Amino acid sequence: MQRLNIDLGERSYDILLGSGLLDRVGELLSQVLQPSRIILVTHPSLLRLYGDKVLAGFKKQGWTTDIIEVPEGETSKSLHQAEIIYDRLLDFNCDRKSVLIALGGGVIGDLTGFVAATYQRGIPFVQVPTALLSQVDSSVGGKTAVNHPKGKNMIGAFYQPRLVVADLETLQTLPQNEFRAGLAEVIKYGVISDASLFDYLENNAEKILRLDNECLSHIIKTSCAIKAKVVEKDERESHYRMILNFGHTLGHAIEALTGYSQFIHGEAVAIGMVHAAKLSWQLGKCKDEVPKRLCELIKKCGLPTQWPDLDSQAVIECLYHDKKTMNHKIKFILVKEIGSVEIVENMPEADILKMLQSKV
Repeated sequence: MQRLNIDLGERSYDILLGSGLLDRVGELLSQVLQPSRIILVTHPSLLRLYGDKVLAGFKKQGWTTDIIEVPEGETSKSLHQAEIIYDRLLDFNCDRKSVLIALGGGVIGDLTGFVAATYQRGIPFVQVPTALLSQVDSSVGGKTAVNHPKGKNMIGAFYQPRLVVADLETLQTLPQNEFRAGLAEVIKYGVISDASLFDYLENNAEKILRLDNECLSHIIKTSCAIKAKVVEKDERESHYRMILNFGHTLGHAIEALTGYSQFIHGEAVAIGMVHAAKLSWQLGKCKDEVPKRLCELIKKCGLPTQWPDLDSQAVIECLYHDKKTMNHKIKFILVKEIGSVEIVENMPEADILKMLQSKV
């Protein structure tokens, strides 16, 4: 088991990475908290796959465990679903020492974290990410949220988990499209901060897609370490943490304008990164090899690169609903070279429209 620490003072916590950790979630949690009761939030399919292992560990600690099942899909990241969970927590008479366990991918993690942040003004929660995307990104850093029809993650809070336990064995049962979507976030870390990680992905894409354990361990640990440093520097995204949104500004627009149903998150981010790099090259911020290398790697990982058929003006309107937008100015992350990006405080609409309408 490998341990990474997120140093945030009194909100610090560990990320634990390894194989066979689901059996030990109860034991590992007991080293951090002594809950009054446990509430496991997960999808029905994940409960069938992993429920027995996780629940047995809680039973060994003598904890009462209640289960809340959430329907699959991005549409479950909603205020309506959060209200259903609040109702269940009240039915269970949960108090401030009750602990929510988020067993699942980004939808479960974001939704559970949001509920934890707001139920009785905050109760502890633990991330047990079962998808690659959640292991390398959404489970780390304390961003919790639900979606609004006009924008992704528009209603949320910065609220750190007390522990993250990532079992690499869960990736063996992950649907292929979900695994590939997670690679989009790993590629992002290479672009924004670590050229050697990007090189590693180019050279080992085939082994990674075959779920080689050594490769998976390397890319997950490296990704988490990069995110940890960014979050420690800017926990609440006042400025620097925005680099983590490379590709997401456009990706979130794609998701919102397609009703969160045409692309899963990592696929939308992959398309967003390609076109953010294309915009960077269009503005003279990087050499043309940057968007070319990025596009080729994304294709090699089996992810989409083609911009969907969307009304360009609707895209612009959607960008104004982005959480980074302030004073009606679109903030945008551009790439200078693999491993280095910059934050543009006021991206002109005309430049974005030109990129969207260009066939190059």
